[in-house]
Amino acid sequence: MYPGHGLYGRQAECAALDALLAEVHAGRHAVLVLRGEPGEGKTALLDYLGRKAEDARIIRVTGVQSEMELAYAGLHQFCVSMLDRLEDLPAPQRDALGVAFGLEDGPPPERLLVGLAVLTLLSETAGSEPLVCLIDDVQWLDHASVQALAFVARRLGADPIALVFAQLEPSDDHELLGLPELVVAGLDDADARALLAAAAPALLDERVRDRILAEARGNPLALLELPAELTSTELGGWFGPTRSRPAESRTARIEETYVRRLRALPPPTQQFLVLAAVESVGDPTVLWRAASACGLGEDAAAPAEAAGLITLDTRVRFAHPLVRSAVHRAARRPELQQAHRALAEVTDPRTDPDRRAWHLAAAATAPDESLAAELERSAERAQARGGAAAAAAFLRRSTELTPDADPRGRRAVAAAQAALAAGAPDAADELLATAEMAELDGLQLARLERLRAHLVFARSRGTDAPVLLLDAARRLTPLDVPLARETYMEALLAAVFAGAGKLEPEHGMRTVAEAARSAPAAPGTQDPVDLLLDGLSAQFTRGYPAAAPTLRRALDVIRGHDVDTLVCLTSALVAAELWEGPTWLDLLRRHVRGARESGTLSLLPMALDYLASFHLQAGDFVMATALTEEAAALNAAIRLVPPPYTPIMLAAWRGDQPETAKLSEVGVQDAFPRGEGSALVLTEYAAAVLDNGLGRYATALAAAKRATAGDQLVAKSWALAELVEAAARLEQWEVGEAALRELTTRTRASGTPWALGTEARARALLTRGPEADELYRLAIDRLTGCHMNAHLARAHLVYGEWLRRNDRRADARVQLRHAHDLFTHMGAEGFAERARNELLATGETVRKRTLDTTLDLTPQEALIASLARDGRTNQEIGAELFISPRTVEWHLRKVFAKLAIGSRRELRDAPLDAGMATASR
Repeated sequence: MYPGHGLYGRQAECAALDALLAEVHAGRHAVLVLRGEPGEGKTALLDYLGRKAEDARIIRVTGVQSEMELAYAGLHQFCVSMLDRLEDLPAPQRDALGVAFGLEDGPPPERLLVGLAVLTLLSETAGSEPLVCLIDDVQWLDHASVQALAFVARRLGADPIALVFAQLEPSDDHELLGLPELVVAGLDDADARALLAAAAPALLDERVRDRILAEARGNPLALLELPAELTSTELGGWFGPTRSRPAESRTARIEETYVRRLRALPPPTQQFLVLAAVESVGDPTVLWRAASACGLGEDAAAPAEAAGLITLDTRVRFAHPLVRSAVHRAARRPELQQAHRALAEVTDPRTDPDRRAWHLAAAATAPDESLAAELERSAERAQARGGAAAAAAFLRRSTELTPDADPRGRRAVAAAQAALAAGAPDAADELLATAEMAELDGLQLARLERLRAHLVFARSRGTDAPVLLLDAARRLTPLDVPLARETYMEALLAAVFAGAGKLEPEHGMRTVAEAARSAPAAPGTQDPVDLLLDGLSAQFTRGYPAAAPTLRRALDVIRGHDVDTLVCLTSALVAAELWEGPTWLDLLRRHVRGARESGTLSLLPMALDYLASFHLQAGDFVMATALTEEAAALNAAIRLVPPPYTPIMLAAWRGDQPETAKLSEVGVQDAFPRGEGSALVLTEYAAAVLDNGLGRYATALAAAKRATAGDQLVAKSWALAELVEAAARLEQWEVGEAALRELTTRTRASGTPWALGTEARARALLTRGPEADELYRLAIDRLTGCHMNAHLARAHLVYGEWLRRNDRRADARVQLRHAHDLFTHMGAEGFAERARNELLATGETVRKRTLDTTLDLTPQEALIASLARDGRTNQEIGAELFISPRTVEWHLRKVFAKLAIGSRRELRDAPLDAGMATASR
């Protein structure tokens, strides 16, 4: 037994919890997930930790099975004691939490913003005293609450906060996977015998004891409860006829002991326990009002309390979750319906309409249109609070209770949409099947088809989605042209993801683009979707030059308007395709800023990845690294595993062959099963960059040829430039000239300094006479003006190489030194080494340069220092990076120590760029 705490055989577990508590007392955060089967002692370990944390503030919440469909119900219970600090939160976080908890009206909050609000609330609370948060029965918390708490667990930083979860195993919920965990297993034989002896001192017969030990298999709850079902004769050792026992799990055996104890109670007490089991809040006032409505007296609960099955004080608590489930199991359906009906009667329809509707739905015995409509209204309220899973549950039950086929089909489609938004594709599939059985009109069928295509795209960005979206768009064309064009845009983007080359589907980009022209926009339209769709359709059917004017007009319109996420990200791709660097950056910053402010969960990591790609091309590797790490952290928090496209390109530009190979293998393995051809194109482009940087021109040529075989947005233009350089170095002039012609059609149609500078560099590489000199100078001049430093550095490099080969060594050294300095500063080690070797060939002595690593800022520290230098407060930085203000302060203290400064003011003159360059490695 663990000394002083009555826990048998839990020395290791208690020691782990003691170590966790020590971390919190030292001012650091700690997270732990206790996993185990029912009855293994997870709750007892939480009780132990709660007793030990005497000098900390305890926050405890327990999941309740009947509350699983009410969005943020568990999180509200978790936060209720801290809501006096709600006004201290930044306005977007305060509003998100207020709407999620139904305290105020507003647009549906993104769950990422809700999670950030809880993180900030915890951090503010922990400023005055350490926090120990105990979350029991996670498997029965509503999904939105679990997601928010899992996000918090992954973003805790320099805060004295412990989060300890207890989760039933096995579990289908994977939100907590990857967090530190401790498996709570059964007791060994010696500890099991000791616990049994303490629990049943009257158990005299060794044979009876061995039977209980064998059946319990070390489960503490079984050891405590199984003796309770034995008669005094059996305890004394006299069995008489052996009772037959079916083979069943320990959980079922324990639950069966509770069922037998329940059935021995007086009928009024059993009825009272059924009410308590379905009353999800644990509010004794509501419970007693419902009991009174059922004609139960005040003495109804006494036998259950005497039996140790339930406790009634400020909250209603069952002795163990298995007692609640045993009550459900023992109750007949009419008894459960009567309990729900009584609870609905005593639930205020003005203050808690959704819980009342849920009770009425559970009490319903037949379809009921008025109740189905009420559940539909509850779904709307749940959606407004950001509870997609709750909305899906309300709509599903509304569908089941709808008597007429037509509205049933409509509600089934809405329920499927909500289920998909909640990340439940299997449930969405089932609901779509229900909808298909209804008499839907043409528009409803088309919308259903579109939703099914969205479902496929959500599961896989590969070759199946474009054809389904295309079919849906065609069906919508005669019914709803604006929606049809939006669907064509989705089909075209799906085809772009599927990519070109080997993995391009039969219904690829050209096929979708041609079909999109069958749903023409209104003449003179200035709608961004119309302009983007017309421009992209033109590109994939009539070529880049034909598309550029329309796409440029789309960008002009979008610059002055607020647009939705789909349009913003699509237009950012278009800006990159048109070599419009400033517009590319502006659109991505707008989207990232808006996503951070609103907490848009699903697309923020993608936007951060796109923004990192811009900074990579601009030569700011540290910002690119910081953004990819932030995207990776957010993906981990929301349990997404995206392909590592920008990290692959970063590794390639750095000249890191092992890392490029490793990430490329991961990207390809991830892409092939889904048929995501765009992943292969970007991987080939990265390989071409890597090999050109390392001077391996033959392999660079092969990779660039594969990358340019199709018509992939953005990547093809970049890869054409790599193809020209590799071909020129191998003197494969015809290959180079063909690539240059294709590149020129794009750069001339674009006309931006970045495009024309890239063309001039490529043309200079293929020019074998003195005319090349002017072209190299033109490339440098144009690229200097567009601030694309990675490409500027390469222009200096190839010009220096040309000068050296033409015996102009002094001039060559100037260009090569400039290239070497730029590459070294940004961390492009492969290209820097190539420049160094060229300098050596001019007769100059060049040592391999190593940056001062005493700064050694991490990408996170560099990014925080940059934001602080720009005047952001800790709270603003924390909101932007989804960390707590205290964590920002902790990072800044480390930055100050590394830079040997003492205040934010000194950041203005600190050598951040050197520290950032070191961090980018």
